[in-house]
Amino acid sequence: MSDSLFDFQQELTEWAIKKGRAAIFADCGLGKTAMQLVWADNVARKTGKPVLVLTPLAVSSQTINEGMKFGIECERSRDGSIPSQITVSNYERLHYFNFEDFSGVVCDESSILKSFDGARRTAIIEFMRKVPYRLLATATAAPNDYTELGNSSEALGYLGHMDMLNRFFKNDRNNSATKRLYGEAPEWRFKGHGERPFWRWVTSWARACRKPSDLGFNDDRFDLPSLIEKEHIVEYNEPLDGQLFRLPAVTLLEQRQERKKTIQERCELAAQLVEHDLPAIVWCHLNAEGDLLESLIPDAVQVSGSDSDDAKESKLLSFANGETRVLVTKPRIGAWGLNFQHCSHMVYFPSHSYEQYYQAVRRCWRFGQKNNVTVDLVMTEGERKVLENLQRKSEQASEMFDRLVEEMNNAQAIEKINDHTNKTEIPKWL
Repeated sequence: MSDSLFDFQQELTEWAIKKGRAAIFADCGLGKTAMQLVWADNVARKTGKPVLVLTPLAVSSQTINEGMKFGIECERSRDGSIPSQITVSNYERLHYFNFEDFSGVVCDESSILKSFDGARRTAIIEFMRKVPYRLLATATAAPNDYTELGNSSEALGYLGHMDMLNRFFKNDRNNSATKRLYGEAPEWRFKGHGERPFWRWVTSWARACRKPSDLGFNDDRFDLPSLIEKEHIVEYNEPLDGQLFRLPAVTLLEQRQERKKTIQERCELAAQLVEHDLPAIVWCHLNAEGDLLESLIPDAVQVSGSDSDDAKESKLLSFANGETRVLVTKPRIGAWGLNFQHCSHMVYFPSHSYEQYYQAVRRCWRFGQKNNVTVDLVMTEGERKVLENLQRKSEQASEMFDRLVEEMNNAQAIEKINDHTNKTEIPKWL
């Protein structure tokens, strides 16, 4: 166990090592990279076989630098070779590797699995299921849909996704009350008296931590600066397709139409907001937005989906190292795993994905950030409902973590009692 780890990191890492197949849901900036490297080092020492660490694009370099800081040797592989007992590579290069060569596998920012297409996600899960020791590490396991935890469970070799649904949830497709509340019925909801057993089951293979005090430790070193969110409404008076008069966008289709028709206005406002000398990020969702933003902001560099993996990584690292002032990209490309604490200003075009928004904001607003972080939300009047939806999902995410922490602490108390019981000395005459 590295002496450089904080006390709460040591406890999480020790638990994951003893468990063998585990998940660590720790918030951004709490040192997941260090914890997973210590875990990988222990597995490699125990088994004598290498451990593969999979990361999002451009995170591999940060992982190797972290290993050097903690005295843990790890090297990167782009072609399936195994240069070190801890081999680091990107998810996109998994097909070069053979599961038989490894005793353990780490999925860094494992929630990114939902962003991959079905074939790639299935390949990653199948690879993991064939390796003895497995670790998932992410800040947002299932921010607004508890059923997504089934993917983590299946990858770790516990309950399969459908098995989990059938045990703890029931199909609620025809519930009229939820239709009135959300506009459509969610497919699954907890069975009666099924919620607490569900969280107890999750804590049997996962640990959650938003701050050290969740584990009973001191928060002194982990105080976040303020997050300042500002709303900027772009005026748009043209009627949408099929309308005689300008009406607020209500449906998802109308919101998309409004978004496409206001690209010029929104991008011009975003460009004005980053007219300063400090680093900034502009998060967009459409190719047309990214291209226009790059042309409007003189010193901006865009990372687009059409770039090669090497080009994406080079541009992202250029911004992380302070060589690029303004980064323009989509959350699904650059919002996972990277550390941008040198930046404290971003512009965001809202979407209905809470996880993308959370991850995008947390690239800068994370433990280690020294300045207040400003997020300028640029939207149309019709997109206010998008913000309301994000707020609802944020509350669901907080509820999930509250339940996880509550049941985790209960589980830890029971484990300590069992450890004490197991260590009781028996008199020799017995």
